[in-house]
Amino acid sequence: MYDHIIIKGARHHNLKNIDLLIPKNKLVVITGPSGSGKSSLAFDTIYAEGQRRYVESLSSYARQFLGVMEKPEVDVIEGLSPAIAIDQKTTSKNPRSTVGTVTEIYDYMRVLWANVGKPHCPECGRLLEGLSAH
Repeated sequence: MYDHIIIKGARHHNLKNIDLLIPKNKLVVITGPSGSGKSSLAFDTIYAEGQRRYVESLSSYARQFLGVMEKPEVDVIEGLSPAIAIDQKTTSKNPRSTVGTVTEIYDYMRVLWANVGKPHCPECGRLLEGLSAH
């Protein structure tokens, strides 16, 4: 199993045949001046290839509804996990909306944590126990 995403020869849009190693299971920030290829690397190369590989793994019946996905202009991408991208746009008028509430996964997470979670005291960290009326 890879501990890095390995990219060789990325030349999509503004990228000029770059090679890089991106550590996995870490918070990675892509920075640079405007027009330097940050979005091309993050969305048009890494995310697009992760999504394309995921779609390839689906049955031919499921793929017929999704259409053909173009391979990014890159020689090699290794160690890539399934990819999720969140658009940089407002989908809700509520300023308190989060990724969890907008995608409606928050409702399922509440049920999960209510059933498997164990409450602890926020001050001392001790496990809280339920009380009965008897």
